[in-house]
Amino acid sequence: MNVEIEPVLRETAAQLGTGVPYALKVLAGQLAEDPDIGVPSGLPGVLTVTVDGDLFEDCPDLSVGYIREPDWIQIRFVQPVPPVEPPVDVPDQERARGRDQDQQVDAVTAAVTVREVADAWHRITRWLKDNAPDSYAALRPGASPADLAALEEDLGIPIPVELRTLWMLTAGDDGGGGWGCLPGNMALLSLDAVAAVYGLKMDAQSHQSALDTVRSEDERITVWEATRIPVVALGPADRTSGLYLDAATGYLGRFSRYDERPDHELDTLVTYLEEAADMLEAPALATRDEPGLIGGALVWRSGITPGQEDLWQPLTG
Repeated sequence: MNVEIEPVLRETAAQLGTGVPYALKVLAGQLAEDPDIGVPSGLPGVLTVTVDGDLFEDCPDLSVGYIREPDWIQIRFVQPVPPVEPPVDVPDQERARGRDQDQQVDAVTAAVTVREVADAWHRITRWLKDNAPDSYAALRPGASPADLAALEEDLGIPIPVELRTLWMLTAGDDGGGGWGCLPGNMALLSLDAVAAVYGLKMDAQSHQSALDTVRSEDERITVWEATRIPVVALGPADRTSGLYLDAATGYLGRFSRYDERPDHELDTLVTYLEEAADMLEAPALATRDEPGLIGGALVWRSGITPGQEDLWQPLTG
């Protein structure tokens, strides 16, 4: 039985603990011998198996999802198993059972989101590596769990799983040739920039709230919510506008220096990244923007200036 581990997992597994890659390797050997050790996960065709982290150095207990074909297995996701809660009294067992079921559903949903974000970003970076090496080289390494914990402390809110996944893959875009790699030549913010923009926006809201104390409720203005996390900026050196992810709704929205009412994208981070990957892989079908190249950098049509038009080469395909 041939057992494969998704490439993106090889990039991110060590972020969960230095022993996790080895634990996955051992599990792959076990699955080759007994492919039916998993149990149904609730996702079509996906089985899950639990790995006892105590058997490996620096490895938490893991929940691992895989798909099985007659002669082939692919490990699709891995995530830490949540800590087990202390036993509850008998009268509370039914309520606890409901909580356990909810946690299982949440874990499956999170695993799907992790896979979708990782797959979309891997498509983007694979294209950059093959076609725009300057843009690929400008991507920062992934953040560590400690980096993300520090950012959470700065923000004062939990980081959604989709953002956590993206930042563990790439924690910012310094811009190839001065252009970010996302549509509109927007750039993924570094974690320091995320905290800085968030702080400025929260300060702006505090100022607005002070002005609103003498206004009626209908006249009050909300320029920022604490659940909005800046993700993408207008460019590597321009943080005056961009996109945020609302941790409460899961949708993206636009922000700018003028603190006007935000323009909601009605995109999730997953759909935003998937569309960017689609436009790179099939530029003839691109709708929001048109990808092209200037030298070794990805440059979207909306980001070029009149003096750069002769240098810009549209993609074909």
